[in-house]
Amino acid sequence: MSGPLAGIRIIDMTTMLSGPWAAMILADQGADVIKVEVPEAGDHVRSLGNQRAGMSAMFLNINRNKRSVSVDVKNPQGRQIVLDLAKGADVFMQNFRPGVVDRLGVGEADIRAVAPNIIYASISGFGDVGPWVGKPVYDPVIQAISGLTTVQAGSDGERPRLIRTVLPDKLAAVTVAQSLSAALVSRHRTGEGQHVRISMLDSVLYFLWASDMGAQTYPDKTMSNQEAASFIDLIYETKDGHMTVAVMSNKEWVGLTKALDKPEWLADARFATPKARDSHVNERLLMTQEVLKTRTTGEWMECLEAHDVPCAPALTRSEVIRHPQVLASETIVEVDHPAAGRLRQARSPARFERTPSELRRGAPLLGQHNDEILAELGYSESMRNELRSARIIGSESLRNKT
Repeated sequence: MSGPLAGIRIIDMTTMLSGPWAAMILADQGADVIKVEVPEAGDHVRSLGNQRAGMSAMFLNINRNKRSVSVDVKNPQGRQIVLDLAKGADVFMQNFRPGVVDRLGVGEADIRAVAPNIIYASISGFGDVGPWVGKPVYDPVIQAISGLTTVQAGSDGERPRLIRTVLPDKLAAVTVAQSLSAALVSRHRTGEGQHVRISMLDSVLYFLWASDMGAQTYPDKTMSNQEAASFIDLIYETKDGHMTVAVMSNKEWVGLTKALDKPEWLADARFATPKARDSHVNERLLMTQEVLKTRTTGEWMECLEAHDVPCAPALTRSEVIRHPQVLASETIVEVDHPAAGRLRQARSPARFERTPSELRRGAPLLGQHNDEILAELGYSESMRNELRSARIIGSESLRNKT
């Protein structure tokens, strides 16, 4: 075992994206994550498109380094298995709607009764108080209510736009992983566990406030309709594609004028200072765009890099994996999955010097580790067979041994 969280055990009763990915982040860092799933069906993400060997690409990408046990938690014996798992765990994670876990008998009080010092994590869309607590939630719902779609539109007067990736889910996942690491540090110091509650809405608003809620920062100021700094974004058309060029400091502005061979821009009062350039951002970006259209992305990259101007080509997803920087960083790795075959995945981004992370196993088949995990809990082979015959645990462990 390696990774800074080696020796930490996490019971993962989450589904979809935010909870499972949060658990995988911790698994990548060495934690022993046991994914508890419904027999026969499992996590809904297993059934999404782009599959191989009955496993979707998304499931493979957010559930590696875990073990899977399939248990009918609605059955008292199945619920007891979950409680037995919790006894030896450090963290228990769930993302049911508020109230559901209590009805299932795996709420905080139930888990803490057998594991007094456990860290209990609840992940939800809106938290556990307020008029929207019981509403069903998916990523677009959070994007809309958080104001993220208006930020993406660029102006309060424009049609709101979704970000074309499930940012709230992913952001909540990263927030959960960081928060649980902090809770583990606290428990190490105090010996006490705690309940960690994370909502997608809170996570997105915390994220937005860093740079996009300036007009909401001062309570005593009247807020008007907000406009984007520019009607142009920083993706420019070139002779053969698209690229981005971003300048902020005076040094970078001077470098840009030299790279584009526009010395007259330095004498233009509209662009003499960062404040002036912000005030005339549309004119500045339009002028930049007209010049960039005249040459290829590669040619401009050479000129801009020579003058230390921040820039990059706008790559397609297929181009990203072949870019020299991505290859040199070994950010993308290829691994063999026992069922799904050869996979290409992003490695864990944190590079730990003394406790390096490793990909110990691929995403598990449904119930793949039923026998292994129950044996660790002291369930004999005959007991496991009885549970399997009664459909309290899934039979998948027999079909999917690898």
